[in-house]
Amino acid sequence: MSLFDSIEDENRRKIQPLAARMRPRNLDEFVGQEDFLAPGKMLRRLLKADRLGSVIFFGPPGTGKTTLAKLLAVESNADFCQISAVTNGVKELREILTQAADTVAAEGRRTLLFVDEIHRFNKAQQDVLLPDVEEGIVTLVGATTENPFFTVNNALLSRSRLFEFHALTIENIKTILRNALTDKERGLGNMKIQMDDDALEYLAQTAEGDARRALSALEIGVLSTFANPIHFTLEMAAESVQKRITGHDRDGDSHYDVISALIKSVRGSDPDAAIYWLARMLEGGEEVRFLARRLVILASEDVGNADPHALPLAVACAQACEMIGLPECQLNLAQTVIYLATAPKSNSATNAIYCARDDVKEKGVVPVPMHLRDNNFDACKRLGHVGYQYAHEYPDAIAAQDYLGVDRRYYFPTGRGMEAEIAARLEFIRARREEKDDSNR
Repeated sequence: MSLFDSIEDENRRKIQPLAARMRPRNLDEFVGQEDFLAPGKMLRRLLKADRLGSVIFFGPPGTGKTTLAKLLAVESNADFCQISAVTNGVKELREILTQAADTVAAEGRRTLLFVDEIHRFNKAQQDVLLPDVEEGIVTLVGATTENPFFTVNNALLSRSRLFEFHALTIENIKTILRNALTDKERGLGNMKIQMDDDALEYLAQTAEGDARRALSALEIGVLSTFANPIHFTLEMAAESVQKRITGHDRDGDSHYDVISALIKSVRGSDPDAAIYWLARMLEGGEEVRFLARRLVILASEDVGNADPHALPLAVACAQACEMIGLPECQLNLAQTVIYLATAPKSNSATNAIYCARDDVKEKGVVPVPMHLRDNNFDACKRLGHVGYQYAHEYPDAIAAQDYLGVDRRYYFPTGRGMEAEIAARLEFIRARREEKDDSNR
């Protein structure tokens, strides 16, 4: 490296933000994702065997997808080429693939092609990658914050290994922050900084698993004070973070993850967890109508007849949300979520309709019994449409009558809440029918 190259690198480093300067230079410096990157795990074994192949990284931002892609190029001795599915089209992609093929032919060296936000490539663009991926001319590393099973072609998925990145833990973030505070070459190690434990904890917690966010907040706090030495307090940390972002993307995977957590918390009768997930969705700008619709569904799906008041309450909540909107309708949503979470649970009605529909599809159609068919025309008796017993003419409005024509049962009340009374009522009804059936024999 020449003197001028060294000066240029130093100048570039000076203007880089702390998060960029602290990017790991090798796999040993990489923090997090131990489930597939720790020694002996899958990705490490593939690298050691020189069988990396094409991979898809998916997970939340700030978890190291881009950084790891660059490290993989170094570890596999490949040229690194990065493109973005947002700004690059098929023309640029073909040029890169042609260059990669020339490099393989002339030098025997592969190219690691990192495609950021690969989910934004349409099917035709993704198909362009297939031949070179299959031939091994390029090692594809695709990164996405979306679920690849929904957004990446099956043909490309079948040729790639999938690695799911998880949000960094609080301890992971603390490790990264401590590294930045002590690193004299790239970090803040040449500055006298006394970091309070509660300030470090606050930065790690508010980062919500995003290393970039944590390092940015640390840098803002350090650069915005002129004290020497710097005493980094909890108050400074709170000022540096400013407004906390919830990490909820109403159009992304987190949308489905968080609503799933809300539904499962209500189903599991945990009102505190359910309220938290509701709050997170509201803070993330979730559409109120979507939340209200889900609660109406949940009232029948998971509470059902164990508490018949659940459904009208959920419907009333949906109507209230339409009438008054945010912010006030958050009170209606909170009341409904807590009611549903603490209500007795039954999925008997849900199971009943699912089982009945399965029978309709798989066992063929059961003909309507003659005595139940429409008899509101003159020829009905000649066709045999007779014998219907009007239930209200019998004691307890129970007639000894078959209403299906085959012996099948779909509704099995749980015995929880109101369904305990329903179960007793059904036993009474069935017993009366059996008595009348016996008397008719």
